[in-house]
Parts: sequence; structure tokens; C-alpha cells
Amino acid sequence: MKRLLDFFWPVLGLVAVVWSVRLLYSKLVAEAATDPAIAKILQEGGLWSDIKTVAAGIGHKLAGIPVESYLMAGVSTLVAYWALAWYDRIALAHLNKSSGISWAYVACCSFVTYALSHNIGASVFSGGMVRLRAYTAKGLTAAEVAVLVALCSFTFGFGTILLLGIVLVYEPHILAPLGKMSHWFTISETSARLIGVAMLAFCALYTIGAWRGFKPLKIKSFEFVYPSMPIVLRQYVAAPMELIGAAGIIYFALPAEGNPGFMVVLGAFLLSFSAGLLSQVPGGVGVMEAVFLAVMPGIPASSVFAALLVWRLFYLIIPLALSLPIILLFEKSQLGKATQDQPTPASGP
Repeated sequence: MKRLLDFFWPVLGLVAVVWSVRLLYSKLVAEAATDPAIAKILQEGGLWSDIKTVAAGIGHKLAGIPVESYLMAGVSTLVAYWALAWYDRIALAHLNKSSGISWAYVACCSFVTYALSHNIGASVFSGGMVRLRAYTAKGLTAAEVAVLVALCSFTFGFGTILLLGIVLVYEPHILAPLGKMSHWFTISETSARLIGVAMLAFCALYTIGAWRGFKPLKIKSFEFVYPSMPIVLRQYVAAPMELIGAAGIIYFALPAEGNPGFMVVLGAFLLSFSAGLLSQVPGGVGVMEAVFLAVMPGIPASSVFAALLVWRLFYLIIPLALSLPIILLFEKSQLGKATQDQPTPASGP
């Protein structure tokens, strides 16, 4: 059975690469087809003409954004993905498994994990499969990988609650324009501020638990160890850093005229990206556009679409393209190990 699994995982990795290439192309087509004229051309053309049309359509949308905005968006992307790698490193430290696993290995694993999960959706499943494959190769058990995935997901959630709480305290009016989308947002600024305070109170209670050293929670043979204070303090830095970096891509890609400021952009990003993850819509397509257009009526819709396109290119599509060679190289190395581990047939008499 183990021999079959040694060959099954590399084949599965190859299938994931092929499927991801198809996904990558479909996402580019979808982005270009937001222009009705381009959508009509795509319906009538062949594969090669479609590729040229998609490239021309996306290039036209991006041409109006200054070079310095792209540079700052690139820096923001690096900050976001570096912080995501820190998520894994924090979880490994919590499990006392960080020794023997280099930052480079963790960064590659994290990069591929989020490149796939952000694009595919079902982030816990898709990200969990990548981490299971990568970290069991470094000696972690399946149960330890499950704890790692859960803690990384919680770190993201913790950062979202922390930053959204701050946004609602200082910019409570951000929810008012969203009342047209759902009646859940039709609340007063005072109520929005109170929700923000409650979110910050949750973060404070979580920190107190670490400070007081809550005892492990045991459920039969499973034991959940409450994060220590050093782990929580790292979460306070890493989680906001990732979200601020991701929101920064959009902020720098938006025009200065009519820009409501970084705090509002951050709030719109947190609301829309979280909604996209909860709905399992890959890349938050449609959700993000609706939220940003509602929150930023002073910016032309075309500029909002262009900024979100930059975000998807930098945060989703380019990382997905870069992750594919990493998957191929990793699975090739694992397949080589599996072949070497095969027993040599016994020679005849």
C-alpha cells in the first residue's frame, strides 16, 4: 500500500498542475471578458486568437496605472506572502517542530499552499493537502499537520477580527453603503462602533488566555494546547501584516483622486475578501467588485476594476503561475525517492 501511495501523490500533483494551468487560463479569460466587446470576440475566436485577445484586453486595462503604483503593489505582495510564510512558522513553533525545517522550505510550502487555496477556494482542504504532503516529508504526523492548518486559519481569522475591529471603531460609516446589498449592514454608526469594540475585546480575551496559561483541552486522545504568549504576540504582528500587505496592493493601484484613504480600503478589503472566502468564491470574483464600488462611490468603476485586476494578478494569478514549477520539482524529487526505495529484485539461482 505504501508503494502505491509513493506513486499516487506525484501523479496527483501532476493532475493538480494541469488543472491549475486550466484554471489560470480561465481566470485570465474571465478578467478580460468583463469588457463586453472583448467577450464578443472571445466567443467567436480560436485558442490562439483568444490568448492574444486576452493579453491585449488586460494590457489595455492596466496601461493607465503609473509604474510607481506597480512597484508599491509589488512590495505589498512580498510583504503579504512573507507574512503568510510566518503563519506556518508560528504554527511550527507552537508544535515545537520548527527545528530542522528551514525558512526557505516553509516559505515555498506556504507560497504554494496559498497560491492554490486563494485561487481554488475550499482553502482548508486545498491548503491542507499541500501542507500534508510537504510537512509529512519533514517528519510531522497527519495530526500535527491538522493542528498546523487549524492554527494558520485561526491566525488569519484573528488578524481579520483585530483589523476589522479597528476599522469599525475609527470608520464606522463604512457599513452604511453596504445596506443596499444586505439588510444586515443597515445599522447605525454607534452599533458599528460597538461591534468593533466587541471584536477588539475578543482579541483581548484571547491574549489574556495566553497570559494566564490556560490548561490544555483534552477530548479523548486529542489534546489542544492553548498558544503561549510568545506565539500570540507573533500572531499580533504576522496576521495584520499579511492583510495590510494584501490591501496595500489595491490601495496603491487606485487613483489618488477620490481615494477615501487606506483605512477605508482596508475595511472594504476585509469585508469583501472574508465574504469571498466564506462563500468559497475563488478570488472573491463579483463580491469584491460589489463591495468596493459601494464603499467608494467617488472613484470611477473602471479605476476600481483596474485596481482589483492588479490585486488578482499580483496576489492570485502570478503566484499560481509561479507555484506550478515548484509543485513539479517537489513531486519529481519525491518520485525519485520512491523509485530509489523500491527493493531490488532478487537474482536467480
